[in-house]
Amino acid sequence: MTDINIRIEGRAGRITLNRPDALNALTYDMVLAIETALDAWRAADLDLVLLDAAGTRAFCSGGDITEMYASGKRGDLEYGRQFWRDEYRLNAKIFEYPKPVISFLQGFTMGGGVGVGCHGSHRIVGESSQIAMPECGIGLVPDVGGSLMLALAPGRLGEYLGTTGFRMGPADAILAGFADHFLPQDMWQDAKAHLIETGDPSTLNFATSPEGKLPALRPHIDRHFAGETLGDIARSLEAEESEFTHATLKTLSRNAPLAMACTVQIIRRLRSANSIRQALDQEFRYTYRAIKQGDFIEGIRAAIIDKDRQPKWAHDSIKALPALTITQMLMPLGTDGLNWEDMT
Repeated sequence: MTDINIRIEGRAGRITLNRPDALNALTYDMVLAIETALDAWRAADLDLVLLDAAGTRAFCSGGDITEMYASGKRGDLEYGRQFWRDEYRLNAKIFEYPKPVISFLQGFTMGGGVGVGCHGSHRIVGESSQIAMPECGIGLVPDVGGSLMLALAPGRLGEYLGTTGFRMGPADAILAGFADHFLPQDMWQDAKAHLIETGDPSTLNFATSPEGKLPALRPHIDRHFAGETLGDIARSLEAEESEFTHATLKTLSRNAPLAMACTVQIIRRLRSANSIRQALDQEFRYTYRAIKQGDFIEGIRAAIIDKDRQPKWAHDSIKALPALTITQMLMPLGTDGLNWEDMT
């Protein structure tokens, strides 16, 4: 498959995303190919899995959602649901993989890219790294297991990152738990060669990343995002006149209110989680219903198809969302829920 290069080199199973002109956006076939390789290498005579991507602009900018839009417009709800079922199973397999999984995350790593690149054992960022969960901007919740990292982030960073889609540089990604190590990118080629030859990531020498933006914002974030609901957060922000509150409210006003409200609830539910499967189960409750609910299709239209950046969300207020609507989006799916029986 030209979109992805899967091979064995030395002590490493290698997976290289190869759609640089599309910012290495993840297609359905790429998801299945990665899973097939991981399954084959589980018992193979290999020491680790090495994940990287072609080009300099992105490790992976997210899932290729244009087909989801087309199928949703046709009234076909099953394509997107099956994509998410298979993608979430892959996310869990990476998280639970018995061998080290080392990813090199240059440029943009967003959405579906987080699901592939940020669940392994060694997540390496460099100077250009920009990691984000921007799903609320297209009417979705942070998914692919990203909600678990948001729930485990320090303080109220999870609620902030999940609702605003803030782009984390290398230091911020490490602080929030989306990455582990900083390594200058001019050293990546030698590091990969070392991993291929030795199969031993413990001997890599990492560096200190440049200073991030989140530490200075933490007092504001922890104060304003401590409320139980999205409405609480909005009211807290509106009660204070500052550069931070003004900028944050402006960002929130662009995103889908229902998606943000459900994001806050999912993160709160997962603070006591002990498995990525719990996060994926919660996320799937929303994504399963998202195409039919409508905000997701409208979000893709505004951001990708027509590119007018003027989505017409089903709800126009972030403070007056009916609690029942949020509850209904996150109710258990019964027999339609994710099935983990085929995983160890």
